[in-house]
Amino acid sequence: MKARGSRVVAGIVIPALLAGCSMVGPDYLRPNVDTPTAFKELPKQAGWRAAAPADDAAKGDWWAIFNDPELDQLENQVTLNNETLKVSEANYRQAEAMMDEARAAIWPSITGGSGLSRARQTGTIANSATANVTAGWTLDLWGKLRRGLEEQKAADAASAADLANAKLTEQAALAAALFNLRETDAMHDLLARTVSEYEKSLEIAQNQHAAGTVARSDVITAQAQMLAARVSLTNTGVARAQYEHAIATLIGKPPEEVSIAPRPLTRAVPKVPVSLPSTLLERRPDIASAERKMQAANAAIGVAIGAYYPDISLSGSYGVASNLVKAGNPVWSIGLSLAQTFFNGGLTDAQVKAAKAGYDASVATYRQTVLTAFQQVDDQLATSRILAEQAGIEAQSVAASRQALDIALNEYKAGTQSYTAVVTAQATALSSQQQALETTNQRLQSAVSLIVALGGGWDQRQDVHAGLQ
Repeated sequence: MKARGSRVVAGIVIPALLAGCSMVGPDYLRPNVDTPTAFKELPKQAGWRAAAPADDAAKGDWWAIFNDPELDQLENQVTLNNETLKVSEANYRQAEAMMDEARAAIWPSITGGSGLSRARQTGTIANSATANVTAGWTLDLWGKLRRGLEEQKAADAASAADLANAKLTEQAALAAALFNLRETDAMHDLLARTVSEYEKSLEIAQNQHAAGTVARSDVITAQAQMLAARVSLTNTGVARAQYEHAIATLIGKPPEEVSIAPRPLTRAVPKVPVSLPSTLLERRPDIASAERKMQAANAAIGVAIGAYYPDISLSGSYGVASNLVKAGNPVWSIGLSLAQTFFNGGLTDAQVKAAKAGYDASVATYRQTVLTAFQQVDDQLATSRILAEQAGIEAQSVAASRQALDIALNEYKAGTQSYTAVVTAQATALSSQQQALETTNQRLQSAVSLIVALGGGWDQRQDVHAGLQ
């Protein structure tokens, strides 16, 4: 009987394994997507050059390109303590567990049990014991379970890319907040110097009025301008507090525990090495995520098609039963079950159509993600170029406006110019300096955005799931 049972099992299992070499549903092939041979902005710019990621492009600690120790320290805290990243990391661990669940479904399950009982029948007390091992195996003849595992593997890889993308996003937000804070500090210093200069101008107007050479309206105008500058100076505290609070949230701490000392805004804007278009697809985690989700959607088609085929399962058990006096008798069984749906009102057809539509949507999402990536890089290349030109012009504007202010003040002292000319020159000088500060911050922000557009520190070759195709 044992030999006969073994032959029955072998006769079922071996053909099942042979048939299992093929799987229902389409095999995954990455769809074509149009990519440019070069970024639109690059050929026009002598200051920019293309560089492969393996060359000098930023990897890992991409913010080190700014050479700012405080930024380095804060970015490390983002990686360790940011609560948004903890959510993404937990989602990734969940995806890994679901992949393990799908893998476990392919293998047989084996369970064991035992029991003791004592019963009285017709005046006789009987003791008994049982022990058994039961095994079950759903044969993956059509590859439905393996398609499910393929789907979960791709979903796991997509979750890993989502985690990398979330990390890049939070790191970029921290850099942006810190540069905004530095701009606010620089604006505070500028306005403090301006208030001091306006106080001197007010003193000049008061002296001129005391000497009888100018009207009292000059004094009132100078005083009003000085007070307005003080209001602007005080108002910088609002923005600074908000940026500091934002930084605290990004590094996972309450605002009460974070205090950042005022520092000047650096004027050294680094050049970001630009990846070639062919490598951008490997650099951006959002593209990697979209591609893996597309692979998962493709595998889902196979899972849906598998519902057309019957489910075949093997089961077996072996055990012994004993009365605790004599040796137990062996008990065994082998079973084969088949389940096939013959009618479900078109449910399977609808599920297959839905899976195919989901795949088509994921392909469009992938292609749109790629197009958006190239747009963002070209946007930031153009922004960086134009802002660099603007910064050069503004530097000349600041110098000219300062010179004009000095001339206007000297002429006013000499009595050859009205105070209106001084007010106009002061307003122009302040405006040009404020604009220069804003442009410097915009250039730093654009550098951060360009790094993000290029994928930051992401390198698909370092991803544990890079081997998925």
